Amino acid sequence: MEGMAYGAGKAGGAFDPLTFFRQPQTILRIVSWIFAIVIFGSIANEGYVNRPDEVEEHCIFNRNQNACNYGVFMGTMAFLCCIGFLALDVYFPQISSVKDRKKAVIADIGVSAFWSFMWFVGFCFLANQWQVANPEDNPLREGGDAARAAITFSFFSIFTWGALTLLSLERLNRVSFEEEYNKLFTTQPTPPLV
Repeated sequence: MEGMAYGAGKAGGAFDPLTFFRQPQTILRIVSWIFAIVIFGSIANEGYVNRPDEVEEHCIFNRNQNACNYGVFMGTMAFLCCIGFLALDVYFPQISSVKDRKKAVIADIGVSAFWSFMWFVGFCFLANQWQVANPEDNPLREGGDAARAAITFSFFSIFTWGALTLLSLERLNRVSFEEEYNKLFTTQPTPPLV
């Protein structure tokens, strides 16, 4: 227990990038970040198609603009959230207060669980809209791979964010008694000998 507080060493330790990038939480966060890029990139790049006789492009997911907007918005926000929590993970060992570390871990649990749920909703929504899409709206079969990639990586994102939630819960449970430990075993000043 010595030297640990909510999943990190004592505050003020030197940053070791090799150790940081080997942590399962960091690996999963980077994988989630890449998945978010694939989702919003594939929809933004090839998610809008038109018939040969039309000028205006429509969303490939059943011509439902909300499906494309959802995928792009959620992918972008998940991308930014991953960057924010990666920065917090880098800064985490510098946080000296156990209470502040606890708040950071609880925030990570809440945000990771939220994103896991939102990607479940996104997967269901995109898969449904792709399933009911009319093949006549895309006679050249453009963007099908991009749509399937967005659906697939939405599905994978459910599990990466869920695993991040479980890792954060485990980190909280593994060292949750640090605060109690500090309360029980505070160093008492020795009285002067007379």
